[in-house]
Amino acid sequence: MAKLLSVCYTSPLGKPGKILLRNAALNVYGLNYGSKKPSSSDYLQRSLVPTMHYQKSLPRTRLPIPELEDTMRRFVAAQRPLLSDHEFRSNKRKITSKLQIGVGRELHKELVTQDKLNNHTSYMSGPWLDMYLKNRKSLLDVNVFMLLHQDPKTEYNQQLVRATNLTCSALRFMKTLRAGLLEPTVFYSEPSKSNRHLFERVIRWVPPSLSWYGAHMVNAYPLDMSQYYRIFNSTRIPRRGRDELVTHEEGRHIVVMRKGNMYVFDVVDRDGNLLKPAEIQAHLKYILDDLTPAPAFPIGVLSTENRDVWAHLRDKLVHCGNADNLRTMESAIFCLCLDDAVPENQENLWLMSDSCNRWLDKTLSFRISTSGEACSIFEHSGGDGVSVSHFVDVILKDSTERPQVHPASAPAAVDSAAAVRLLKFNLDSELKEGIKKAKDNISLAESQLGVEFMEFRKGGKETLKKCKISPDSMVQLAIQMGFLRLYGQTVPTSESCSMAGFKHGRYEVMMPVSMYTKECAHAFVCQRDQHTTQQLKAMLHQCSDHHRQLIREASSAGQGFFCHLYGLYDLATSKDKELHSLFTDCGVLDGFTLSTTILSMPSSKITFFAPDVPEGFGIHYIFQDNVITCNTSSYLSHSCQELSESIYTSLEDIFTVLEEKPLG
Repeated sequence: MAKLLSVCYTSPLGKPGKILLRNAALNVYGLNYGSKKPSSSDYLQRSLVPTMHYQKSLPRTRLPIPELEDTMRRFVAAQRPLLSDHEFRSNKRKITSKLQIGVGRELHKELVTQDKLNNHTSYMSGPWLDMYLKNRKSLLDVNVFMLLHQDPKTEYNQQLVRATNLTCSALRFMKTLRAGLLEPTVFYSEPSKSNRHLFERVIRWVPPSLSWYGAHMVNAYPLDMSQYYRIFNSTRIPRRGRDELVTHEEGRHIVVMRKGNMYVFDVVDRDGNLLKPAEIQAHLKYILDDLTPAPAFPIGVLSTENRDVWAHLRDKLVHCGNADNLRTMESAIFCLCLDDAVPENQENLWLMSDSCNRWLDKTLSFRISTSGEACSIFEHSGGDGVSVSHFVDVILKDSTERPQVHPASAPAAVDSAAAVRLLKFNLDSELKEGIKKAKDNISLAESQLGVEFMEFRKGGKETLKKCKISPDSMVQLAIQMGFLRLYGQTVPTSESCSMAGFKHGRYEVMMPVSMYTKECAHAFVCQRDQHTTQQLKAMLHQCSDHHRQLIREASSAGQGFFCHLYGLYDLATSKDKELHSLFTDCGVLDGFTLSTTILSMPSSKITFFAPDVPEGFGIHYIFQDNVITCNTSSYLSHSCQELSESIYTSLEDIFTVLEEKPLG
């Protein structure tokens, strides 16, 4: 593990290096950014504080490995609402005895020892990467899909104009990041009272080794920035058993997919200068006007396959003489998918209608339809919600407020035929058959997956905060109530909690179901007439208080239990040790019936992901001042609508109780 972590995390780029300031040259990925004075359109911003200013002092030691007894106590508590009394007693005895007699305690000691040897990173960075790369599911079940808001100026939603502007903004973000001029992400605990400009003017002079502590003194909390370097030029390559996440330093081009065809052209020259927007527009117009027919066997659809199946077929592609083309695809800065189809209904938004016109292995892809609907697609292994959402928010804002081309803009008079290259692939009969099967599989998945979008407009964050109740806790409770109303049971539920406050932090899987939520859900759904309004309010406050405690433990203190347990599991697997009943009998790694997350993104109209297990639900929600939105996905499409409606009813019940005035 030490070797793996050293390769992946010695620096955000996977190699030793340093960020130089402002006008000094910064050689990153082989591109000499900042070697000459840039034009005003080269960068999105010029931060007073260097991008990686806080990285050196991020609190690695504040993400300690929890004590084994604490992890077991939290895990046992999370099991309690899911089991009968007899099952719970049996599980508790089993877990305790296994820890006392050896395997778990031995693994814990070894995990602590390895953590001390890898003092440049967090103990979870390696195992968490492994968790994704060893997953053999199709990336359709793993990637995150975000439908972006359209440009408020409707004339800018022409496909060519929007594609050019989003491409330019993404490239400007990349150059700003690599030049060290991107503003570091900082969480302000009291943003309304923070003088950010004064803070930034002062903190930039604090040495990087102390900068986090200086920010902490004024209740500002810098977040880890290492994931941003995986957004560009990165690809997840299928391998048997475990994929490989690579970042190609030399890539200066983008891949554009059109009707299943793959085109490439350079967008950065050898001096690190970006291609002019009018030239990008000209090359994209050339691709849109190209009359090359759609291939009978589009290889992009292979990226939707089971990872072992795709790994075998990729080896076949290499054997058939396609290695250079694959390298070109995998080293691209990002993938831009230009689609003809306009989704007939929202259920098709997850793939945006044309799965043959995708390369899901790329860390970053954009899909843009003829109507200007734009969707960003992220492969999840290299990055999580904080970095991804910030990137998308920034480039959408930039592309709409400072567009580089306009509806009346004329493309540059350049030789696009010479600049743009169409990739040609050699296919044998086995590859053609594999593509045909992949098409059939994705068609079946599309027909089975349902996505339901719900908007609750009878209350939101504003009302809940006035009641001194955690908004997140109430949405989670509504999800539990909704499921209980439909299926009569409490089930394993996950909520993603960011740990970006720690160096190389990923996220903790918090389990929001507790005895408080179980009892409260039953009181609302099954025993409503047995409780007064005041009793129900008291139960809501109990749920809220306990939920806040779980969030603090999981996210702020790094004291959740899932990361620790997975670290033990990953270590046991790597050492080929027998897995004890903690992992095999207690369902730690079996997946969650309800997989949930909250990710507030001003740029995103809809964000969704597939369920964690075939019979489960994927739920993304956002609460605003007076609105709560909830996007639910399921392979049980009829149940998807039913659960969405049941969650809506549960929110109505909760707000009715909270807003009811006491008698007298």
